[in-house]
Amino acid sequence: MKRIIHKTKKAFKYFRLGGPKMVYDMASIRHCQRTGILSKSYLNEVRYNVVSPDIVKIRTFKNKYKGKRCFIVGNGPSLNKVDLGKLENEYSFAVNGIFYKTDSSGYRPSFYMVEDSHVINDNLERINEYKAKIHRFFPIDYYDKITNKEDTSFFRMNRSFYEKKSTNFEVPQFSTDFSLQAYCGQSVTMINLQLAYYMGFTEVYLIGMDFSYDIPKSAIVEGANITSTEDDPNHFHPDYFGKGKKWHDPRLENVMKNYQLQKTIYETSSRKIINATVGGKLEIFDRVEFKSLF
Repeated sequence: MKRIIHKTKKAFKYFRLGGPKMVYDMASIRHCQRTGILSKSYLNEVRYNVVSPDIVKIRTFKNKYKGKRCFIVGNGPSLNKVDLGKLENEYSFAVNGIFYKTDSSGYRPSFYMVEDSHVINDNLERINEYKAKIHRFFPIDYYDKITNKEDTSFFRMNRSFYEKKSTNFEVPQFSTDFSLQAYCGQSVTMINLQLAYYMGFTEVYLIGMDFSYDIPKSAIVEGANITSTEDDPNHFHPDYFGKGKKWHDPRLENVMKNYQLQKTIYETSSRKIINATVGGKLEIFDRVEFKSLF
């Protein structure tokens, strides 16, 4: 017991008090990880109280695009049926392996984001090299992995949706203050919708959101983790989650639960989420033909 108290007191000198709760910074957490001052399980709890090192930078985006429209780009096969050149003078959000589309078409989003740890680990070099037109956003969890921090902000990602021990396990949540935190919701699209809301966009158009997944019989499935052994049939490029890459069970029923919340939040704020995907199975939002928007 004395040893535990000593280690706890030693750890606290690396933390700063923030009102009734402890507020932690990433440097403190990394120190405790290196020295073993606190257990891994305790540090996993600590991360929910992490303050973004870029909170001031993120707040410069609050309502910056109020009243404007934007596009959130999904990575389904239907994206190959869309002329992304139309987005040249539009604000757009894209994620994960969109760099394959940049390679083939030259399309580059205004904002870029990655949530999934498998995507980070399997594509780290490309992600570090990739540049958005305006800014990139990553969870604090990947601060040490992202070495290129130019035009980049790190936000606090609340993963309680995925944590079985959490009272909010598989319960959708929405953050109206992205500078403080953003809630996971089975798809990185949910975090982008929270970010777009924070930035003030009032019309959000979804493209490439096919809302359809097939897990190939050849895939190696270990719980919620899947490893591909062949080309990816679920995205616009065969290498997206191609041979050897890992991905998570998409759990579309959980994605739908989160879409329902996002729709409600936007509509109660007199904003709109509109589906401009070519085909696909996402029917919760009103649809519009992509070509008609230009």
